[in-house]
Amino acid sequence: MQWGMLLGIDVGGTHTDAVVIDESGIAASCKVPTEHGNLLASVESVIDCVCRQVPAAEIERLNLSTTLTTNAIVEGKTEEVGVLAVGGPGIDPTDFMLCRHFHALSGAIDHRGQLIRPMKESELAAAVAACRKDGIRAYAAVSKFSPRNPGMENRMAEVIGEAADVVTRGHALTGRLNFPRRLATAYFNSAIWRLFNDFADAVGKSLRRLGLSAARVNILKADGGTMPLSMAREMPVESILSGPAASIMGIISMCDIVHDSIILDIGGTTTDIAIFAKGAPLMEPDGIAIGSHPTLVRSLLTRSIGVGGDSALSVLAEEVRVGPQRPGPAMAAGGGHPTLIDACNHLGLAGHGDIARSRAGIERFAADHSLKPEELAQRAVDAAVGRIRDEVRAMVKEVNERPVYTIHELLEGRRIVPSKIYIMGGPAEVLKMPIFKAFSLSVSVPQSYAVANAVGAALTRTTRSVELFADTEQLRLHIPTLGVSRVIEPDYDLEAARRDAARSLLSFMRAEGVPSREENVEITQASSFNMVEGGRLVGRNIRVKCQIRPGILHRYKELLGRLC
Repeated sequence: MQWGMLLGIDVGGTHTDAVVIDESGIAASCKVPTEHGNLLASVESVIDCVCRQVPAAEIERLNLSTTLTTNAIVEGKTEEVGVLAVGGPGIDPTDFMLCRHFHALSGAIDHRGQLIRPMKESELAAAVAACRKDGIRAYAAVSKFSPRNPGMENRMAEVIGEAADVVTRGHALTGRLNFPRRLATAYFNSAIWRLFNDFADAVGKSLRRLGLSAARVNILKADGGTMPLSMAREMPVESILSGPAASIMGIISMCDIVHDSIILDIGGTTTDIAIFAKGAPLMEPDGIAIGSHPTLVRSLLTRSIGVGGDSALSVLAEEVRVGPQRPGPAMAAGGGHPTLIDACNHLGLAGHGDIARSRAGIERFAADHSLKPEELAQRAVDAAVGRIRDEVRAMVKEVNERPVYTIHELLEGRRIVPSKIYIMGGPAEVLKMPIFKAFSLSVSVPQSYAVANAVGAALTRTTRSVELFADTEQLRLHIPTLGVSRVIEPDYDLEAARRDAARSLLSFMRAEGVPSREENVEITQASSFNMVEGGRLVGRNIRVKCQIRPGILHRYKELLGRLC
């Protein structure tokens, strides 16, 4: 069996972690502080660190999980976008206005992809001219039912032409139907496109300088898979929330999870929470929301709260609180304000950094609030763990009140009853016993808990999903995201559609240079509806959705499964 060195990097809120995995297991690992103003510097630093432990030329693949796109959206550092939207009967695009340069155009396509009212070319030209006048270089072109007929979106892109550096067409991102979600997804994709591509250019230059020019580069996605950097350049919106996905894939790679479980990734700034049902992570069934805007970006189901090892302590009306603020590192690491880790140091739960500085900081802060140092530290730990417990219980309750989707299937009528907790991240071992006491559940911490996210990034499989639509009355087949459109026979049926969807997906992946196995292709939805007119069957409307199932490279699982 041919083994290659795999490099996984996770750019977190506090630290950037890296691991190199080969046939021996974890061959190298490193952790450096994240420079939020220069994420590239953090990536370069951690690569340089691991390459002092293993030969750079032997690394054949780099999987990167980055907070770049998420941070840009949260911090409002996205680019102005010109949005051109065509709704149709029953929907007004202006109800979903996303930005200042938003233009609703007339026209309509029906649910079968038939043109029922053409766009007005004069409106389109005026909208493009207005955007061009304001210096807009990034666009989103979205029409209702475009996965069934992309003609309007293609025409909008054609008219925009050289006025744009990027035009995101809704149908090219996903074949799923939901006009408001597709509109938001296309908008955010264009809003972060330049930032991501500038970062990708810089990563490429750095890899060549560091001797990794031969390594294939993939970007982690929110659904627990990866995509080639070339694909990520076109669809950077898929990289949002890749950090929590890395932690979930990390725990999968190191632990054999078979029961309903809770996953806690406790970092320096936040705690990410995930839920497993029957050993499989839960999914967001419709797509994540970015701010107040639901999208069609597939994602593992996670929740992030502002509790981490470096979260600042505060006292409000005699209540001791932890986070969500993180003014800097713990006092034990040179910071100027006491944090959760300082409280743990004071209680003897941890031995991180300069323990004397932690003690002094806790004592001064306690005196300022008329508390005993021991009481302050214990109440801080209790507050942090209590917040995590309350959020977990609320999340489980919400999950049990709606249909449960795992990474593999819909579990109808299934109630989640967690029986075990897995913890990773820097403070994992420190908080193991307090979390056990708070939950009264078995708690497990993997051996490589501090770099579990990077392990997950390294071993995650490249994934992709496609939707096939076929109309046997119109004799047309479409796979929007792959640009496939062809004539079919009148007797085309659901089984043929299933085969075509799977074959098209595999062919696309292999053309992209991504080795993909047939056993990892899964049909997630397949339906065929008869169309009847005048009491006579005139055709069938067929829809098939399939994907390369998210997961890890199983040959490495044998090496790392013993780390839990």
